[in-house]
This record gives sequence, C-alpha cells and structure tokens, in this order.
Amino acid sequence: MKHASLSFASLFSGCGGFDLGFIREGFSSRAAYDCDSEAVDSFKANFSSPIYDVDLTEGVPRENELRDIDVLIAGPPCQGFSTAGKRQIDDKRNHLLTLTGHLASRISPKVLIVENVAGALSGAHARYWHELDATMRQAGYRTNTIRCQATDVGMAQLRRRILFFAWKTKRDIDFTIQALPPKDLRSVLDGVQHQANHHPKKLIPQSREWQIARRIKAGQKLSNVRGGENAVATWDIPEVFGAISDHERTILEVLRRLRRQNRLRDHGDADPVSLCRLESALGKPFVRLVDDLVAKGYLRRVGPGIDLVGTFNGKFRRLAWDKPSCTVDTRFGSPRYFLHPSQPRGFTVREAARIQGFDDGYTFHGSELGQYRQVGNAVPPPLGALAARLAKRLLGA
Repeated sequence: MKHASLSFASLFSGCGGFDLGFIREGFSSRAAYDCDSEAVDSFKANFSSPIYDVDLTEGVPRENELRDIDVLIAGPPCQGFSTAGKRQIDDKRNHLLTLTGHLASRISPKVLIVENVAGALSGAHARYWHELDATMRQAGYRTNTIRCQATDVGMAQLRRRILFFAWKTKRDIDFTIQALPPKDLRSVLDGVQHQANHHPKKLIPQSREWQIARRIKAGQKLSNVRGGENAVATWDIPEVFGAISDHERTILEVLRRLRRQNRLRDHGDADPVSLCRLESALGKPFVRLVDDLVAKGYLRRVGPGIDLVGTFNGKFRRLAWDKPSCTVDTRFGSPRYFLHPSQPRGFTVREAARIQGFDDGYTFHGSELGQYRQVGNAVPPPLGALAARLAKRLLGA
C-alpha cells in the first residue's frame, strides 16, 4: 500500500491538535488513537484519516500497518505531572508516558516525538521521562529533549511544554528555536463573534460571582495569599465577604506575610501561624480580634495555629487584552477561574480554541464540558507544527 512521502500516526491524540500541526506542515496522517469518546467524535468530524477509540494500555490496533511510519507523535495525559494538580507520583496516568516508549519501540518509527508539561522533568516525577529516554536509547535511537514556551511560536498564551525527540535517521540537527513575537489576546480574539462553538454566558447581574467579578480588573485575580496591585483579597470585597475594621485588616495582612516566613513543613509555600507568633508581631489588643475574624469567616483554626480562609493562589483571574493569556486548561469556561478581559463571563469554547491555535474551521463536538476538556488537553497546533518542522529536518525532508 503506497503512502504519502511524509507520514505520521498519533497516540493519545485527543481531538487532534498535535495532528493539525503536522498536517499544516505537509505530513499525511495514517491513524490516530485515543479513548476519550467525545474527542474521538470531534476528530472524526474534522479529519479524513482514521481514528481508533481505544485504550492503548491494551495495545495499538493493527500495529503492523504502522511499521514503516516516518513519525510517531504522542501527547500522553499530563495531569499527574502538572504543577497545577496534585502531582501524585503514583498517578496511573504517569505510566502512560513510559508506555509510549514501549509502544514506539515495537512500532519502530523513524522519529518519535512526545509532548508533555515541564513538570514531567521536575523532582521524582522525572523518573518516568528518564525511563522513556532509556527505552528509546535501548531500542537504538538517539534522543533529545527541548523546552518550549508557546509565546515563542507566536501564540497568545504562556504555556511551558517539553518535547522529546527520538530518531534513527543518523542525522544531527540544531534544536534551537528561533522565537517569534508573541501575540496578545486582542489580536487573537478579534472577530470571534458568529463563529461555531462561540456561546458567551454572562454572569447573572447582582449574583455573588458577578459582584466578585466586577471588582477584578484586567491582570488581577482574587487571592488572599498574595499582596500587590494584581491581587484582590476577599476582604477588599466587603459586599460579598463581609465588612471588617482597619485593625482586623491589619491582622489579615500581617498573617498573610507571616504564614510564608515561618515555615513548618517541607512542602507547600506557607503554613498556619501560631497565636504566640501573631501576638509577638501585633500585640495582645490585636490578637483579641482573631476570634471575631474566625466568626466572620476570614480566619480558621488549624491545630494550634491560625490560617487564612481561602488559601488558593488566585481565582477569578481576569486576563488582559494587551497581553498573552495564561495557560488554557479545561476550566477556561468557568468565570470562577478565568474571566474575559472586559466582560462578566468566562471564555467560550471558540475563544479558548483560538488561544490554543485552532482555526475557526475546526468544530468541537460533544458536551460543553467535553469541548472545554478537548481544547484544554490539546497540544496546540502551532507547537505541533514546530515539532513537525524539526521532524522534517531529522528525516532530511
């Protein structure tokens, strides 16, 4: 069976963001594989090449048909490695990274490219990445890992990723990335109205979330654990969280500083503060107000110490028109996490997709939550295109 001169197949393809990057660079898709049925439906609606709804822990269907493939690409789940998650070392999804190496060593492509979050190279989790590297080297491949920032490929998004390359082409190339000027949200979201998958849902006026959102300016977030002009504390929104006195505000701000200075644990970035330490910093008259702040819901008792209520490092993040977006993830439609630069709402699926580098011609299928999941989990097509250009050089094409 005759195939195009440049062929590829994708493991853990999701809705096909990685695949789109390769197709843009002239590669022809032989097959794709994923077990997210909604992502598979979107893939089928946008690609003419086959996709298999399959659990890859049970093997690759019709694996023999891929034996002469030029490039095998893979975007195994990153949630177990991401610093935005729990980073459990024994997360079952982490093993899919090493599974990729074993599947690739059997298929034996000329080039293997694997994408994941930068956290896959941090701490104890790096063992999975090193095992992938060792597996491919034992199979006779040369390997290299590069770090990428989405803005460097001209995207309007801050998204740090790593790309693993393994090749058997006896070629040496320079993997240095020539950075392109980053885009901003205004240029990327211009003209998004009337596109498919664009259904803005504004917050209900006077609702709790609406009242919080209206106090968050572009570039700001709701955060009790950070100071500065970009952080809005819950006590700065008394109409929602309750009024406090100037003395109570002083207690909250001093506690915010002390909880990061007096460390008790070897993980996290802050700890509860003892009453003795708080009294030493403020004096007894102030400390007497702690009970009132507990009753008002601003403080909580943690063992023998006191801590803030709401120790998340940022919700209701309002993005700015003149800057790139933060990392698009599966929660991008929720205003509790991400706010549109100028409207009281989260982002639509189409807006999230544009920030991820999808063309408007790509339509997403499935439930709305499923569509956000597909976009957030996708390898951005421009990053896929970068990988494809490097693959061409490794292939001498």
